[in-house]
Amino acid sequence: MKFLNKIIDELLIQNTDLSQFNIVLPGKRPIVFIRQILEENNYSGFLPNFYTIEELIINIVDQQTIQGISLWLFAFDVYKSLNLIPNDDFSEFLKWFPTLQKDWDDILKFSDSDEAVLQYMFDEERIKEWAQDLGDDDEVPRKKFLNFWRNMNVFLPVLKEKLKEKNWATPGMIHESAKAKIGEFAKNNTENFVFCGFNAFTPVEEKLVRGLLQWNKAQCFFQGDKYYFDDERQEAGKFLRNHKMWKEFDNNRAFNWIEDDFNQPKNIKVYEVSGNVTQTRILPELFKNINNKTFTNTAVVLLDENLLPASLDVMHEVENLNITMGFPLKNLSFSNAVKQLFYLQKQLEKSKSSYYYRDVYPILEELPKSDDDENIINDFKSKIEERNIVYISQKLLTELLGSLSYFNLLQKADSVYQFLDDLIAFCKKIKWLELDDIQYENVSHFENAFRIIKNQITPYGFRINIETLEILINQHINSESIDFQGEPLKGLQVMGLLETRLLNFENVILLSVNEGKLPLGNSQNTYIPFDIRRYFDLHTFLENDSIYAYHFYRLIQDAQNVHLLFNALSSGVNTGEKSRFITQIEMESSHLIEHVIVENSSEPILSQPIEVFKTEIVQQQLLKWKEKVSASHLTSYLYNPIDFYLSKILNTSEADEIEEELSIRNYGNLVHYTLQEVYEVLKGKVLKLNDLQNLIKRIDEFINIAIEKLKHQPEFYNKGMNYIHKAIAKKVIENILNHDLELIKAGNSLEIIDIERRFEGVDFYLNEDRSDKVSFFGFIDRIDRLNGTIRIIDYKTAKTKNLTVKIDDLNKSDYFQNSDRKQAMQLCLYQYVIQSLPEFWGFPVETGIWSFADAKKGVVSLEFAQGSLDDAMISIQNLIYEILNPEISFLENVKNYNY
Repeated sequence: MKFLNKIIDELLIQNTDLSQFNIVLPGKRPIVFIRQILEENNYSGFLPNFYTIEELIINIVDQQTIQGISLWLFAFDVYKSLNLIPNDDFSEFLKWFPTLQKDWDDILKFSDSDEAVLQYMFDEERIKEWAQDLGDDDEVPRKKFLNFWRNMNVFLPVLKEKLKEKNWATPGMIHESAKAKIGEFAKNNTENFVFCGFNAFTPVEEKLVRGLLQWNKAQCFFQGDKYYFDDERQEAGKFLRNHKMWKEFDNNRAFNWIEDDFNQPKNIKVYEVSGNVTQTRILPELFKNINNKTFTNTAVVLLDENLLPASLDVMHEVENLNITMGFPLKNLSFSNAVKQLFYLQKQLEKSKSSYYYRDVYPILEELPKSDDDENIINDFKSKIEERNIVYISQKLLTELLGSLSYFNLLQKADSVYQFLDDLIAFCKKIKWLELDDIQYENVSHFENAFRIIKNQITPYGFRINIETLEILINQHINSESIDFQGEPLKGLQVMGLLETRLLNFENVILLSVNEGKLPLGNSQNTYIPFDIRRYFDLHTFLENDSIYAYHFYRLIQDAQNVHLLFNALSSGVNTGEKSRFITQIEMESSHLIEHVIVENSSEPILSQPIEVFKTEIVQQQLLKWKEKVSASHLTSYLYNPIDFYLSKILNTSEADEIEEELSIRNYGNLVHYTLQEVYEVLKGKVLKLNDLQNLIKRIDEFINIAIEKLKHQPEFYNKGMNYIHKAIAKKVIENILNHDLELIKAGNSLEIIDIERRFEGVDFYLNEDRSDKVSFFGFIDRIDRLNGTIRIIDYKTAKTKNLTVKIDDLNKSDYFQNSDRKQAMQLCLYQYVIQSLPEFWGFPVETGIWSFADAKKGVVSLEFAQGSLDDAMISIQNLIYEILNPEISFLENVKNYNY
């Protein structure tokens, strides 16, 4: 820590008792390093006093700072008392006041008079109004803005007076009050102050420092470099150059210190990385090239706090790690669950009679839970998924989740205060569960936030709705982070850019060195235009850019190895543009900069197809399978042998998932089940016109029965695409019934023999001596007799395909090894089964498919253009041989898609 060492050496030369000094720092982070330096110097006296400059100014004015939620509530109380128009409620007030308050603090800190700026804003809007015919409509944006500044000229002066009555002050008011007291403080103070490492001052801070310098009660140590200090074009030295011009720095008081470190030899590398998180994956490679494996003099600086989790994932092998920047609460799982709880409450405020499952699931998944809660939730999810319930009624939710320990949080809150009490009680309860440290801290921070907000809002008695409460909590949580405990003097340092102030490292690695991250650019959230900010000397994005430039150059000026990584991909708000500071050192510095392009390694991975060998255990399962072989088993094998292995050998099945839109499979089931119910009424009858005409009128009734069989809720089909799917299903069923009706009208005789006919134990021999066999089983959708011919009908959602069989001696052995012929194979198997059943002997038999996609067309029958059923069964026999063959493994059929 070169800069801090120089300061300590200088102070020890002046006085061996450092307790005579008050050291003022930009932040408290360097204090621990100063103590280490004193220990290394064997210093045995009392320590100096340490202050931040904000603490010093607060001590001077002796006022209590008020900000955040307590300020918003107090300000709203004042605003309501003024009866201004528009008479915003608290939620509307929160949409503009936090931004205004920041602007007001800027005005108080940097301008001579906040009233002058407010009046100027109002006057400017009036001038703009003169140039336009705004009419009488108060909703015109220009008129609303004019009215806004008229109100602020009334509201803010009253707010200031009310705060003063309480001896409260915003940060801006603290600075304003300090203006009048600094001169007296500098004159009468008897202590000695040391200002270390400052760059930009507010006017009050500058007045304080210069006042103490004039009375010889202070000294300043700046950390600058000739590279950016001497070059007027370099914004990094803008503020230091101004400070050098103070009259307090003369022949008797030198301006300390401007070094010449940046131009010393450095190893600078710029990495163009394809992807945000991909930057973190490079860190292990960079660590390999650092000789000091304790990483004591190495810093990883994250310009995007969202990269902290990914960075920690790749640093698991680093033994000593110190995290300074804190972990944002808003990015943790409990925070997401709380957001979902508030969203659910807002939905319930709309008087919904049911719960959308996607509003409930994230809460159940993210909130910490006991084992009992886990069982209740698993049972709830299985029942909801089994019945495909998209919208859960209040009654059903109570029935399934009523025993949940936090079920009250899922109910509509009686009031905001009651909801806060429920949240506090819940946080207290779950802290007794086995939580990891981060989750425990997350819950504790939220519990504290809920208590603070409740204590703050209770005295005012405002009418606050859930949405307003959510805004309050979000504003509080967004500024909160979990602090990590570590060894700051040893190992790798992970920090944000502001945490690097006054500190120097030999190896510096910066991530997200993108425009918009470094510097932030013109992203100020403000109501005051740029030109007015310039006129009143308020900070603009230009000053902020200079501050960021200083932090950047100061950090790397003493470093020997600098690695600058930026995300080159454009996505969302990220433009993929490297920071202008990288371009500057590329164009202007004397350093030879190495450029590295890192491609994202997330391209498709070339993997080998899954292969399962037929071990002894698998062969035993295949022997069991031979006892019950169905056509669907064979078609599954043709489609993908691995699917066959998983479902038929391992007996696994896909987990139930809730369908918000009816799937193709369940659409087919809906039509299928409805037809089953319709024709069950006609089973064993020769159809008559009246039978079919009456059934056509009852289709809706049969569809509802099918919906019950599917375990779907009736309201699932009440709107949207599902309503359309149901209507299409009804039309398909009508077409099938009408087709049968037309057959009868044409004088045909049609008899329904059976529906969903089950068959099993139909032997099929695999060799001539009949010593090896399989047994077929399955269900035939419909068997009827048309003019004396038995028809075996299978319903399909898809269109018919390849039902004309052409088998010859060349293709007989493997005709059905092609999955495109699976429909014909299934019909051949059915025909074999029917011809094996005595009740159908002597009758002509046809097999066919009735496609829902072309229902008007009727049954499309299997035809043998070449070969016979016996030839077809040879091909099926060979397919079964292949499945049973221990030498042929189950090999995944990988589908290749050409675009």
